[in-house]
Amino acid sequence: MSLHRLACSLLLFSLALPVLAAECPAMLQGELPKLRSKDSSVDLCQYAGKPLVVVNTASFCGFTPQFKGLEALYQRYKDQGLEVLGVPSDDFRQESADSKETAAVCYVNYGVTFTMTEPQPVSGANAIALFKGLAEQSRPPRWNFFKYVVDRQGKVVASFSSLTKPDDPELIAAVEQAIASQP
Repeated sequence: MSLHRLACSLLLFSLALPVLAAECPAMLQGELPKLRSKDSSVDLCQYAGKPLVVVNTASFCGFTPQFKGLEALYQRYKDQGLEVLGVPSDDFRQESADSKETAAVCYVNYGVTFTMTEPQPVSGANAIALFKGLAEQSRPPRWNFFKYVVDRQGKVVASFSSLTKPDDPELIAAVEQAIASQP
């Protein structure tokens, strides 16, 4: 490759970088460590342009059985592009300090196949950027298993309290709205 072609290629690539960055909403910029995967992390930008359900979870909460419903929701809509991201948190003092135990609850007890992260702060001043962005567009989680439905543009379509089950008709309608949205 000639020096001129290389310089032109590099110039075009550098001009495309701001466009690529602009396509990833601010709240989806960054990485989070995957649950029980030391060498792997979740690049949140991979969710840009996709319908998404984000839920803060806890292993020892009365709402923990909602993992089954979240998995069913994921299986029902994943072929239409839906992603589900579970973010364990001990903000409400119901998550194990041992991520091995958290992983067992998610993967063994409930058969979760959607992406789970290592425990993260999701409320207050220490909340991770993802949850700060979700709260700015909606409201902060008030308890475990608070659910956010995000459309393909990275905008919160709806948020649901812990009391709302994953098969609730309003949550399903919000998911279908997010799926139908344009990137």
